[in-house]
Amino acid sequence: MVAVWRIVHYHRAEAPVTGPVTKFGGQPGWLGQPQWPLSAAWGTPMRFLGQIALEPELVGDGPGRVAYLFVTHGDHGRDVEEFDPDVVLPDGGENAVVVQPGTFAGPTTPLASGPTLYHKDGSAAEYTVELLRGEDPGPLSPDAYLALPSEQQDRYFRAIDHDKIGGTALPLDPPDRPGGGPWRPLLRLATNWTPFYLNLGAAPVLSAFLSADSGTGCLLVQDS
Repeated sequence: MVAVWRIVHYHRAEAPVTGPVTKFGGQPGWLGQPQWPLSAAWGTPMRFLGQIALEPELVGDGPGRVAYLFVTHGDHGRDVEEFDPDVVLPDGGENAVVVQPGTFAGPTTPLASGPTLYHKDGSAAEYTVELLRGEDPGPLSPDAYLALPSEQQDRYFRAIDHDKIGGTALPLDPPDRPGGGPWRPLLRLATNWTPFYLNLGAAPVLSAFLSADSGTGCLLVQDS
């Protein structure tokens, strides 16, 4: 079994959340100098999705870190016409995971604040989360998953198919797996069902990953 922190509730922030805590939207609570990633295609700052506090139980021994997540995303009312399909790719230059302390390898600008999440009506969005500690079943390769009887496949999928931090990732076919690594799951979000708005496809599932030493990360989007 694999430790997981399920996201059971989003709490809308009544005031800006400035500390290095897990949250979505608002502005980054930078641990060090700001490293705001730039879109490869547009050359503009990506949109801040949120940050995950890498607690010792999640990442093991070592210094406290925060992972900051960004995606290329248009402004309210322009998100469809400005959609960049490369945002779904871990190496497409249109999403980023910045881990601090540390230095992001891609192009950045020293913005302390910038584009952030919004609701469907265009209003700014910022949420902390309520997490429930649990366990996921261990990871399976795509071949091992497909070899299961259909009832066991359904049971396994239901067990890991929830918004969470850590836990077990959905089985990825080789073409969908991020290069480099090895990677371990950091975040899973079915973004059509969050209280904030993100246009990442028709039925997107966003997954973020950390390297073994928690020093770097990557992000991909699977869309059915």
